[in-house]
Parts: sequence; structure tokens; C-alpha cells
Amino acid sequence: MEYKDYYKVMGVGRDASADEIKRTYRKLARKYHPDVSKEKDAEEKFKDVAEAYAVLGDKEKRKAYDELGENWKQGQDFRPPPNWENQGFEFHTSGPGGGADYSDFFEELFRGMHGQAGGRARNVRMRGQDEHARIAIDLEDAFHGTTRSLSLRVHEPDAHGRLHPRNRTLNVRIPKGVRPGQHIRLAGQGSTGIGGGEPGDLLLEVSFHPHRLYNVEGRDLSLKLPVAPWEVALGATVRVPTPTGAVELKVPPGSSSGQRLRLKGRGLPGKHPGDLYARLEVVTPPAKNDEEKTFYRKMADDFDFNPRAGLGV
Repeated sequence: MEYKDYYKVMGVGRDASADEIKRTYRKLARKYHPDVSKEKDAEEKFKDVAEAYAVLGDKEKRKAYDELGENWKQGQDFRPPPNWENQGFEFHTSGPGGGADYSDFFEELFRGMHGQAGGRARNVRMRGQDEHARIAIDLEDAFHGTTRSLSLRVHEPDAHGRLHPRNRTLNVRIPKGVRPGQHIRLAGQGSTGIGGGEPGDLLLEVSFHPHRLYNVEGRDLSLKLPVAPWEVALGATVRVPTPTGAVELKVPPGSSSGQRLRLKGRGLPGKHPGDLYARLEVVTPPAKNDEEKTFYRKMADDFDFNPRAGLGV
């Protein structure tokens, strides 16, 4: 049986605080969760992390594990110390790591927690594992809020605490003002607990479908706004689309292509709503007939203008 260095698995020091271990677990669980991860061997890494947290995330199990000492190395042949079975630890397990498909190393040390040989666990209650998933919505959903149907695979433990996948369908309420990258926590919608333990949570990472008009940058939106040469040269008031309806925007005289004009508060809604930025894009009318071509030639003669002057040519 190989020794497992749970500190190495989680990438934390032996002096790591409980909060640090919890934060690290959540980060790694999100990184390696089989339903969302593109990492190689994500499922195995996810199980390793869950097992490590099941030990280091529990005060008594961590204390017992630390008593093995610091001289053991990952993968080294291991046998429990004499009288290990008679130490009499009582484990009340909880936390997101509960219910993982544990290794032989874990089972040898803590097998009493599942009601197998040994008698350490007289009151086993495990909180279900948190589940992670993604949901993609339309930009307009963030302005009005909506409900979306979500199909996902969750992991539920059997009588021995081993995880098995099950498909579920949920109706998820998308709140008004949600932004890309934000997480929606659905309490109690994660994996089922063990021994009457409470279920875990479901953490949904929100993303937006690409939009034909707008790009999303945090709470701000950006839009390419086509304008005619005379509108930027002379100034104009133009109609601009926004997700909540068209508004008028003043284009100052002497504006240039690429210039950004702000529509305050027209971005994603919220306590502090974002802005909408219109980036001017000068569109030159085509010369489709002789009269229009003559007009362009007259402009070339009348204007002393070299658009490449800044290039030194």
C-alpha cells in the first residue's frame, strides 16, 4: 500500500490554516471537476483532491494523519503504526470532500468511518460534495432575469460512500444583473450527504452567448457604431441601439474613427450599472456613378489632406 501525501496533493504546507485548505480545495475541485474540466486525467485528480480534503478539511482526521509524521514520501510503501486501530479517534466528517471514492490508503487508516472494520466512527454524518457546472445565457437575460432549464450530472454516494453519477434536470433562476464569470450558488443542489448529512451546493459559472452587436467587458458593453464622414467632421446626433432600446448620442465635431463615446449607465444593470461604449467606425459611401465620382475628385482637389502624414511619408 502506498503512502499518500495529502498536503502535496493539495499543494499546501503542513502549517496551512483551515481556511487556506478550504479555499485551495474549492479552487482545485473547480479545476478538475469531470463535468467541466479539460485537464488530462481530471477525474482521477478530482478524486485525489476530494480524498485529501476529506482528511485535511476535518480537524480530527488531520490530527490523526499528522501523527504519522513528516518523514513519509508520496508513493512510499506504507503500513499503519502498531496499535493504530486502538487510538480511539471519533470522526464526525463533514465538508465538500465527503463521499469520495477513497484509496486503499485512506480505507486502511479511516475505514471505521464507513462502518467497516474498526470502531472509530460512532456518528458518521458527511456533508455532500459541492458540484460545479456552467450555464450559458443570452445578454438580454442579464437585463431582465429569466429561468433556464439545466441538465447536469451529479455524483451521489452509495451505502459505502462511493460516488456514482446521476443525471438531473433543474430549473435555474437567472437573476437580473448577472455578469460573465459570476457564480450562482444553489444551496442544497449538490451531491447527497451521507448518514443524514446535508447535501452540498451547486455552483454555476455564468457565461454569455456571443452577441451580434455587443461585446461584454465586466459590467460594460461596447458597440461598433458606423458613422458617415460628415457626421464625424461636422458633428451629429445619431440613434444608437442599446439592450433596453435605442437612444440618441451626440457625436462631437472633429471626431475620428476609433474614438469611444460613453453612454453612462447603459451597460449591465446592478447597484452600480455598467456603461455602454460606442466606438466610432467611419464608413465611406461608395462612388457608384459618374456624379459621385466627380464629387470625390472635387474633394481631393479642395482638401489639403494627407491621411498618412503621421507615418512620415
